[in-house]
Amino acid sequence: MKFSVNWLREFIELPSSVEELAELLTLAGIEIEGIEKRGANFDKVVVAQIIASSQHPNADRLSVCQVDDGSGQPRQIVCGAKNYKVGDKVPLALPGAVLVKDLKIKPSKLRGVESQGMLCSPSELGLSTESDGLLILSPDAKIGEPIASLFPDDTILDVEITPNRGDLLSHFGLAREIAALDAKHLVAASVSEADRLPPVTAAATIAISAPSECPFYSARRIENVTVGPSPDWLRAKLDAVGIRAINNIVDIANFVMLEIGQPMHAFDADKVKSRINVRLAKENEEFLALDGKTYSLGADNLVIADDSTVIGIAGVMGGEDSGVTETTRNVVLESAYFRPGSVRRTARKLNLPTDASYRFERGVDPGMILRASQRATELIQELAAGKPATEIATAGELPIPPKDVSLRYERCNRLIGLPIPKERVDQILEGFGLKKTRTSEDETSWSIPSFRSDLQREADLIEEVVRVFGIERMPVSDRSRFTPSSVADRLHDLEAELRLKLSARGLNEARTSKLIPRTSPAFNENAIQLRNPLNEDHVALRPSLIGGLLGALERNIRAGAESIAFFELGRVFIPPDGREERRLAFVFWGSTKSAVNWKTEKMKFDFFDVKGAIESTTNRTLSFDRSQHPNLALAVLIHNEDDEIGIAGQLSASIASKIGATSGVFVAEVVPDFPLGPIRSGLTFREFGKFPAIKRDISLIAAETLTHERIIKEMWVAAADSPLTTIQFFDLFRGTAENSLGAGKKSLAYTLTYRDKTRTLTNDEITVVHAKIRERLQRELGVELRE
Repeated sequence: MKFSVNWLREFIELPSSVEELAELLTLAGIEIEGIEKRGANFDKVVVAQIIASSQHPNADRLSVCQVDDGSGQPRQIVCGAKNYKVGDKVPLALPGAVLVKDLKIKPSKLRGVESQGMLCSPSELGLSTESDGLLILSPDAKIGEPIASLFPDDTILDVEITPNRGDLLSHFGLAREIAALDAKHLVAASVSEADRLPPVTAAATIAISAPSECPFYSARRIENVTVGPSPDWLRAKLDAVGIRAINNIVDIANFVMLEIGQPMHAFDADKVKSRINVRLAKENEEFLALDGKTYSLGADNLVIADDSTVIGIAGVMGGEDSGVTETTRNVVLESAYFRPGSVRRTARKLNLPTDASYRFERGVDPGMILRASQRATELIQELAAGKPATEIATAGELPIPPKDVSLRYERCNRLIGLPIPKERVDQILEGFGLKKTRTSEDETSWSIPSFRSDLQREADLIEEVVRVFGIERMPVSDRSRFTPSSVADRLHDLEAELRLKLSARGLNEARTSKLIPRTSPAFNENAIQLRNPLNEDHVALRPSLIGGLLGALERNIRAGAESIAFFELGRVFIPPDGREERRLAFVFWGSTKSAVNWKTEKMKFDFFDVKGAIESTTNRTLSFDRSQHPNLALAVLIHNEDDEIGIAGQLSASIASKIGATSGVFVAEVVPDFPLGPIRSGLTFREFGKFPAIKRDISLIAAETLTHERIIKEMWVAAADSPLTTIQFFDLFRGTAENSLGAGKKSLAYTLTYRDKTRTLTNDEITVVHAKIRERLQRELGVELRE
């Protein structure tokens, strides 16, 4: 957005140079994209009035004008512009004047006709980069007056405003920010306070049929206006920031928007049929806009309509048929709050960005809506002789103010890296318009002003302190000193550890969309559907992660993948209230990447791969109980003691075939186990073993009901205080009635590794320990040991 430095000076004392101002804003995170010098400070350029005009005798595109420059003698000027009429006042460059680009004016003959100067366009005076004809001045301009008195020197700042700072999209808003950053006094904008506004009444002449898109709408009727050119001061302000002057009513609405940030629109009241209705457009409803183009609207576009037709696209542009013209005598002044997402969607769909939509998309100040209406009304009274209604007609309710935010002083100092006195922190926040609502020795709650909806949490307040204190003053360290100190920080670290652990097992992490199509396996009648989905692929919030993983599996199968092992850690939305929950999901398909031990062929993924992945994420004992599920051929409920934490199983053949899977697809989804215990102070490192290891195998026959977990536990108990370091399971064979092992039994084999970090072990030592383990397995578990 472009800002006039002269305009900013009406609200605040600025730094001594524009460069200092630009540095102040840049260090506060407000980027200055350009600085431009403006003004018409030229000698021998005066106001002149065209008193006669005729066709050039030797050139079809030229005309010969007689102008009055106040000298008492008419002056003849040859002109090529077509946008003037006799009686207009225009800038006249007299012989001897030097304009932009070193253009020197002198008497000359153009196609045989003498010209005693030049009538100027805005670009020739350095007032604009574009020109479509002469600069037509206000009828109030005095003939012979130096043009510099109408267009004083100015500097224009081109400022990049971030999407969360809609409060800066006005001259008063930026001045308010500068006052907070530089601790300067701010001159209040010329707007009435809330307690001095005219009465507000809920009017039957206004209806809001889409309250979720337009919470509040106001309209004020102003009668007997005189529509005409704006005065020079108003035209100059608009022109300085690149807004074209149209007429006094439209210019006033644009001026108030640039001054205090509230976009408004004026309708010709006599062209509005009956009441105003803020509604959604009908599908393919057509609308002729002020830019002369006809737009086809959709059912998700918010419009302003009367009883017969659309008269405006809400927050974007008014209609040609209800626009203010020179014949307008009565106007309706609109000032409203439109939901940012609604305006953004409409402006993008119609490819119709405007100054109004730019502000509504970023959010306007609810506290300024009625005050802006009053400011525009007062200017219309002054400049167009209008007579306003005594009341402002309204419908709906203004958005509720932002909630209070608490700030802990100790937390502020810790994040910044050095202590800042509480009094200084309070002074900074009060400078931004915040007010204390509750205070204690260590913490203060702050009321957030209506224009700062971006301040929503403690970190936002600390950021404001840093912006004023100066990020360049924050200490620099040669090492990171950040230590997680909150539940959110700890969860972030635990999730990072979990991702690393699963990646180390050979799984790949997937990131899928939180929005799902109706064709997703996760979609059902209870899924929380969006009111205005972007497309058919994003119509509901996902209640499960598995649907997204199956979509990723399908895409990889089509791309020629031979095996997939995915996991995803993300949020799901539980119907019916949309409660958010963190979930961990898996999908396995195909074969393992390598042969296992002595087997020559790759093994197919099976349920135990899923089970092992789940068990690797927790130290707790889990139980897996058979169950039923409509989409799973094999379903198992997973319990952590008495709590059900998820489900696992094999996808049904019908669903697997739809995604192109030719072998079993195994899936699982659980609530991850994140024990929030004491935070680790550091990592523990262990020296690599210098001495050789001794490995021994144990092969045993056990009942089918005996678990692998119980066998491992007894081995470790028997080997207490021994050099046993690892136990690795490597073989399983289940008996049947047809084989020698027999039904109800299974054969298991383990490799036990022994190593001492201080010396080389002997076979005799290991034989003793190994025998103790074998003996305990026989005694406690009743297994049969194989030689």
